[in-house]
Amino acid sequence: MSDTPVIGVLALQGDVREHLIALASADALARPVRRPEELAEVDGLVIPGGESTTMSKLAVLFGMMEPLRERVRAGMPVYGTCAGMILLAEKILDPRSGQETVGGIDMIVRRNAFGRQNESFEAAVEVAGIDGGPVEGVFIRAPWVESVGAEAEVIAEHGGHIVAVRQRNVLATSFHPELTGDHRVHALFVEMVRAVK
Repeated sequence: MSDTPVIGVLALQGDVREHLIALASADALARPVRRPEELAEVDGLVIPGGESTTMSKLAVLFGMMEPLRERVRAGMPVYGTCAGMILLAEKILDPRSGQETVGGIDMIVRRNAFGRQNESFEAAVEVAGIDGGPVEGVFIRAPWVESVGAEAEVIAEHGGHIVAVRQRNVLATSFHPELTGDHRVHALFVEMVRAVK
């Protein structure tokens, strides 16, 4: 059996292509996932950035929300960036009407916490478990984590706010490492997938 994990990128909305490239460069077999039968074929999943309310509604519309929840509960490794972080939270402060989450990390997130699109920025972020110095993080209408439960591990902060969290097989960042050419966060996730494959 090949040691190369098959990792899907939830392709309902958002920066899917950049994640596929980052995963491939981290030695995973990457493919877009839009339907439950495609989800069933992957070892792990990335939930990309985008618009969290739209992604939530599309996941319900495409019949993906319950299969996603089931796979996360069953231990499938998942990595969410920006809107993906929001979808992996157990609770959202000030959610939009009808907005649902997949869950997986015992955390409360605040949407658009770092400001609007025109307040986007890049910053060097020290991430626990990643060697070689800080990761370059791109923050675009990014959330931050207000609080975490006992099982969630804070692995990065920026400006006094939690911006990266891990809970068992689930990883989430406020920022977009896939937009920088630095694929170390994806490499960390590929190793997480390999460990349970």
